[in-house]
Amino acid sequence: FFNKINSVSHLFEIDSLVHRYGSIFALNEVSLSVDQGSIGLVGQNGAGKSTLIKILLGLLKHTNGTVKVFGSDISQHSVGLRGRIGYMPEREGIIPGLNGIEYVGLSGELNGMSRKIALRRAHELLSQLGLDEARYRRLENYSAGMIQRIKLAATLVHDPDLILLDEPTSGLDPDGRAAMLALLKSLAQRPGKSLLFSTHLLGDIEHVCNHAIIMEKGKIAASGALDLMLESQLNTFLIRWKNKNSSSNDVYLAALKQSGAEVSLSEEFGQARVVVTDAWSKQQFFKLAKEAHVTLIGLEPEEIDLRTVYQRVVGYKKNLPPVISLKKPEVSEVNS
Repeated sequence: FFNKINSVSHLFEIDSLVHRYGSIFALNEVSLSVDQGSIGLVGQNGAGKSTLIKILLGLLKHTNGTVKVFGSDISQHSVGLRGRIGYMPEREGIIPGLNGIEYVGLSGELNGMSRKIALRRAHELLSQLGLDEARYRRLENYSAGMIQRIKLAATLVHDPDLILLDEPTSGLDPDGRAAMLALLKSLAQRPGKSLLFSTHLLGDIEHVCNHAIIMEKGKIAASGALDLMLESQLNTFLIRWKNKNSSSNDVYLAALKQSGAEVSLSEEFGQARVVVTDAWSKQQFFKLAKEAHVTLIGLEPEEIDLRTVYQRVVGYKKNLPPVISLKKPEVSEVNS
């Protein structure tokens, strides 16, 4: 079977994918093509991430559409393709009574490896993942961080071409999370190997991945190279001003909007988040402030990260960073 799979650059190709649970659409007309590499899968609970992963694994038969992994249709070759995939689920999935070596070795055998080779590979992986001293300890005595690492070892034991990771940093303390992200980053850089990382922690995606897929309500809201996503965003500024009366405040806000800026007000008076195009000049902030008889006292560019992109793409405003976080304003007080 493996010889029949063409060596293609596309990791997976999805066309018009639909999956329903009764009358509920978990995935609705999803079309996507992603090249091999490190991919982050982002979305709120219920966005369709877990359903998509199960379909890519061939564990869930989709309602409509086509799905190809490594160029082969998952509906026809799911068993063979799973031999090239490693899956690390969010839930523990450990087997009480087994020690670390037995657990990872069993995973290798289930993937078609001989017992001797599976155990040898298990010893290698546990050493690489810092579990040397715990290899003969029973899994029920492992800490949360050790559980995550042993799950990762079981995912990697058969040297898969693609690893699917569902919330791999879940439940880890800051040190454990940093260590896991360092491991994932090194895995993402392996030649000829790919990684699909599903999480709600957007900073983790930025640290590990070079491609991001944003899902919202069963659809693909955005997909592309992470650096291009960040570069394509409009300029955003956090501004502060003061004025003598409320009418001047209203005039200034109206002038900003009439000039093409998108304004989101802070709960604190005299502060706003302003999105503008590349053609916008910073001097325009001052010019409009002077005309409205207000004094601009803070002008700070907002850092563009995946969280910013996500919020703009899905229109999710609830957790926007507060404008009161302005520090070290770029300008000192300017009299109008």
